[in-house]
Formats: sequence, structure tokens, C-alpha cells
Amino acid sequence: MKAFTELFYRLDASNRTNDKVQALSEYFSTAEPRSAAWALWFLIGNRLKAAVKTKLLREWASQLSGYPLWLVEESYNHVGDLAETISLILPEPDVDEHQPKPLWEVVEDKVMALADWDGPLQFQLVKEAWSSLPSRQRFVYNKLITGGFRVGVSRTLVVRALAQVVGVEPPIMEHRLMGKWQPSAAAFERLLQEDDDASADVARPYPFYLAYPLEGSLEDLGELGDWRAEWKWDGIRAQLIKREGQVMLWSRGEEVLTERFPEVVSVAARLPNGTVLDGELMAWRDGKPLSFAVLQKRIGRTKLSTKILESSPVAFIGYDCLEWKREDVRKNDLHQRVTLLGKAIQSLPEDQQGILLAPAVEFQSWEDLVQFREQSRARGVEGLMLKRNAAEYGVGRVKGDWWKWKVDPFSVDAVMVAAQAGHGRRSGLFTDYTFAVWRGEELVTFAKAYSGLTDAEIREVDQWVRAHTLAKHGPVRTVEPQLVFELHFEGIAESTRHKSGLAVRFPRISRWRTDKLPADADSLETIQGLLNPGQ
Repeated sequence: MKAFTELFYRLDASNRTNDKVQALSEYFSTAEPRSAAWALWFLIGNRLKAAVKTKLLREWASQLSGYPLWLVEESYNHVGDLAETISLILPEPDVDEHQPKPLWEVVEDKVMALADWDGPLQFQLVKEAWSSLPSRQRFVYNKLITGGFRVGVSRTLVVRALAQVVGVEPPIMEHRLMGKWQPSAAAFERLLQEDDDASADVARPYPFYLAYPLEGSLEDLGELGDWRAEWKWDGIRAQLIKREGQVMLWSRGEEVLTERFPEVVSVAARLPNGTVLDGELMAWRDGKPLSFAVLQKRIGRTKLSTKILESSPVAFIGYDCLEWKREDVRKNDLHQRVTLLGKAIQSLPEDQQGILLAPAVEFQSWEDLVQFREQSRARGVEGLMLKRNAAEYGVGRVKGDWWKWKVDPFSVDAVMVAAQAGHGRRSGLFTDYTFAVWRGEELVTFAKAYSGLTDAEIREVDQWVRAHTLAKHGPVRTVEPQLVFELHFEGIAESTRHKSGLAVRFPRISRWRTDKLPADADSLETIQGLLNPGQ
């Protein structure tokens, strides 16, 4: 735990990439495997579910520190981080730092064990941990038990550091880490093998290749013939794997989706062994994409009723081939990989609808692509993808060969009607806002957003909220409907769960419209027109 805590503080203290990689490399080179496995699991973005309510943690901290609960609450509001607040207000424990507890013991015996205990027993376990860990280690422990462990290092840097320790290329290490990697001493030791046995796992996907938003003009891309254009599908990025008679479906977030999309898996069973396809899971019917809202009905469901399968049909739209007949073909150029993709899909029954080939968008000029992009919403897609024909299939986000050219977001002017304080460093400021639009003479809430304003604007809005509060409902304040903001969002769908009857995807604040009055805000009918253009 001591070494992991020191690593945490080293990573948090530096913004230099080389410093972070060096700190990670030194840790993984010296840490014992069982603790290193847990450290790696946390550093690549995994978190344990919080087993203790934060309300109880605040009460226990009050009891053990001697500070009244109201002072603990005020301290928390000022600091903005509960783990840090508790580590600051508790007395420094009298412990021997020369006999530190290993990270694996703290995680397995003092963090994960909390889920098996009730309130009073949880208190005893937490009290023991707080009294046996030095202050800085106690802070990290608090981060772990609250489910709020984060540190300023990307997965890419962690992979780079591990690859440096082992002496392999980062893509090989990334490949070993893909899939359902479990933190254990044996699993970590396998990562450190110089050969690539870990990548032989028949279910293991490849690292995904990601596109950059298009920069500059289309003409800057060079020759027309160097590029392939495809639709940018609005679904779930996934890899479809058929190896040794087994079919696996992985999301880009490394989640196994195999059991959730049986209509795709049943078709994939007919693919040749040693086939890995990259593509998009789409809600699909009669040769056309359905809205993402339809696909959402399938997300998160492990039990699929006949009704769900019929109302939310799904297809896998393949647009790349990463492995063909057990050979890794990612080094082949795009044209060759798409040819193999076509062969894979041609091997399937002609009447199947579970796995489809993503069509190329044929164009004779850059102006053709401009016109196609304008048709995106009518076609149920997000825009266009531009891929260099000569490009290999890379790892992660590499600029230059894959570009995404999304359609402009929807835009609506709305009135702020409520606000709530944020978290972390913004815990003392009102940063989370609720917005409404007009339905006749009534304002109807339709979206919440918190990103998009500058720090100066946030402070100004915060002061305004405090001066114009109409009522308090727990942490939420309703405010006078006076401020107008321009909101952007990526999608819109009908919803029975919302008062407005609509749900929007990824709403965010574009700008504060100080030039507009509440009466100038948009109406619900306007937004419904975005959902059903031309009606």
C-alpha cells in the first residue's frame, strides 16, 4: 500500500508524460505481483463499487475525530472531496510505517470485505483501517471505498510503461490487456512474459482503432482516390470474433455483449474460424437503421423477452476485418482488409440479416461528400467517416488516416429553471443546470447540462443563482426563469419518462445568450420539429 500510495502522489504531482511513465515503470518493476495486479486494475480505469454510504462515512468521521457533524459537512463542502476531508480531520494514527500492509491485503480484506458486512460491522472494519494506515495511505483507502479512485494517467501511458518493463511493443501489451482481465498474481506474471502467450486467448479482442474529428478542409486531404468514405453509424462499436468454434462479441469498452445480441451471434457461428470483424451494433429493420433510442432498450439487458427482440431488432454492420483464417491482417491496407471483410460476409447465408457489410459512399468530388453529409440525419447516421485506403489498422487514436466528419449538433435556446451544486473542485458552486422550453405559456423542463461555461461564467451564474432562488428542494434550487442558454445535443427521441415527452442525447451548454430574453427561448413544438423534420 505504501508503494502504491507513493505512485499515486507521483502521478498526481506531475504533468510530464515521461515522468509518469518512469514512475509507472519503476513501480511495476519492483512491486510484488499480487499488489501490482490490483494497482494495474485500478490504473486502467476499473473501480470497485462503493459498499458504504457516504452519509455513514461522514458520521463515522465525526464520531472518531470529535468534530460535530455539521463541521464535517462544512469541511467537505469546502474541500470538495470526501476522501481528502476524512483523511484531514482524523487524528494522525500511531502506526509503524516500516511494516506497511500490501495493497492486495488492503483491497481484499479491508475494501472488498465491506460488501459482506452490515453497518455496525462495516464501522469496525473502516475504523480499523483508518487507525492502521498513515495519513496519505488512508486518503487512497478512502478513495477506494468510496468508488472515487481516479488518478491523472491514461490507459495509454500505463500500457506504455508496462511494455517498457517487459521489452515489447505497446500494441502487444495492449493486446494482452484487452478483454476481461482479472487482477491476480498469475495474471500479472503472464503480462510480464516476453513471449505473447497471453494474446493466444481465443476470446481476446484487438485494440480498437479510433478516428479524429476532421480538421481543416476536405481539400487538405489530398487526392480523392486516396480515400474511402463510409457512413458514421450511430450504434455501439464492437468486435465480432469467431475462433475455435466460439463466438464472442466485445464492446469498445471491453464489455462482453455475446449473450445480449443472440441474432448476431447465431449468424456469426457460420463465419470461418479465425475471423475478427470490426463494426457497429445497430438497431436495424428492413435494411435501414433505427434510432439509438431503440438500441438503448437492449443495452444493459441480460434477459431478452420475445417482445424486446421483435421491437428492437439488431444487426452488426461490419466495416473492417482484423483477422482472417487465424492470420492477423491489421498490417494490410484498408482496401485489402475490406476485400477480406466481403469474403467473410459472403460466406454467410444470403437471407441472413444479422451481419451486414457497411457500404462505401461513392463520390466523385469533395462537394459530393458535403452533400452526403447534409443527408446524414435523414439516413439515420451521424455523418461520414473518411479512411485512407493505404492505411493499416492502428491502435488507439492516431491522427491522419481515419477522420470522422459528424453532422453539426442540434441547437436550441432554453431557459434555466433550476440549479444544483457540482462535485469535486466545483462542490461549492452551482454548476449543474436544468433547462426548459415553452409549451404555450408554460415552461416545460427537457434537459440537464453542466459543461460548456468558462470558470468566470460559472462563478457569475453561481452568484446569480444564490440571489434569485425561488425554492430549495434538497440540493436543488429552483430559480427565476430569466437566463437563456444555447444548448447543443447529438440526438433526440420520444420518451414517456420525461415531462416534455422528449429525451436528448449528450446535452451540453454552447453559450450563455445574454442577448436574449426568456420569451425568446424555443418552444417544445420547435424541438418536436427536429425529431420529425417536415411535419
